[in-house]
Amino acid sequence: MISLAGRDILHHWTKYVFTGVGLGLLIGVTLSMAGIYRGMVDDAQVLLRSSAADIWVVQQETLGPYAEPSSVRDDAYRALLGMPGVADAANVTYLTMQIRQGERDVRVMAVGFEPGRSGEPPFLVAGRGVERSHYEVVADVRTGFRLGERIRIRRQEYEVVGLTRRMVSSSGDPMVFLPLKDAQEAQFLKDNDAIVNERARTVANPGLNRPGVPGLLDALLASQTSSRSVNAVLVKVASGHDAERVAGNIRRWKHLEAYTWRQMEDILVSKLIETSARQIATFLVILAIVSAAIVSFIIYTMTLGKVRELAVLKLIGTRNRTIAAMILQQSLGLGLIGFVIGKTVATLWAPYFPKYVLLLPGDAVRGLAATMVVCAIASLVAIRVALKVDPATAIGG
Repeated sequence: MISLAGRDILHHWTKYVFTGVGLGLLIGVTLSMAGIYRGMVDDAQVLLRSSAADIWVVQQETLGPYAEPSSVRDDAYRALLGMPGVADAANVTYLTMQIRQGERDVRVMAVGFEPGRSGEPPFLVAGRGVERSHYEVVADVRTGFRLGERIRIRRQEYEVVGLTRRMVSSSGDPMVFLPLKDAQEAQFLKDNDAIVNERARTVANPGLNRPGVPGLLDALLASQTSSRSVNAVLVKVASGHDAERVAGNIRRWKHLEAYTWRQMEDILVSKLIETSARQIATFLVILAIVSAAIVSFIIYTMTLGKVRELAVLKLIGTRNRTIAAMILQQSLGLGLIGFVIGKTVATLWAPYFPKYVLLLPGDAVRGLAATMVVCAIASLVAIRVALKVDPATAIGG
């Protein structure tokens, strides 16, 4: 059979190609939106993997430390170490903040950890790990910090001694790892003016400043300049023990909330990024409708432009099935060109997005199938018009 669709495309190739480019850009945006969602899920999983924990112990009745604020006493880990099935327990803090670098602000998640324990960066791409107990940090390369650079976090200056990669928060902010004591000070300790005012209030309070109780006032004042809280305790489960059972014992006996890996992943994916996922899904539906409208309009226009040619085909005995197949092939060809262009541009511009874009082969296959289905449905209007053409039109009837 003569390729009627191919001959018609060659005759109108300019319109066909430009329409394919426009459709390809829409498909590229669609694939990018799906990649953004995949990237958000991967960011959440990276956050969990970097913690190297089996159980997250947080403040009771909270979803912390990522979804909600959580405050736990920093000596709680000692009690957890004595529980059956607990191999290790380490304190950790998380604080999303702005760090000034020259003329720009860098939004980061500051992670306080204990070297050699859970919560430290799992690998480095340059430099060394934190070795001193104060004033050293390891930063993700996306922060833009360089080895040896000095950055200011709250009231103290820190030296960047190491760099890591793909260490991000659930919202995509790059991480900065610093010693636990420094992180506690940065997160929980008040500024100097607030401390002075609090001391004045404490001294003026007769219930706290009792002449007959020596040492009480000094102890209270000392407590105002130190912090004994962390956001979570990361627990590693001993070999041969069930994480669910260990977490249940922690909830029952230590009056703290404990989440296993699967539960924490569900919190991050189902609660933190649920709204964003719904927005992306809505946007994908809108893009699919717009793409179908574009394909339908251009195929319909091309069909109206060759009514006489279609009438001639009918006059010489061409079957309706052949005419319908020609229009369907044009529509599918337009979708295929658009998909190739869309996949190409999505791959090219993905690294320039501020958030991580993860383009999976499976999503590309599903995208191609969806494109073909949308184009096939969009061709139905043009097919209906073509089948109604009167053969008499070919001879001026």
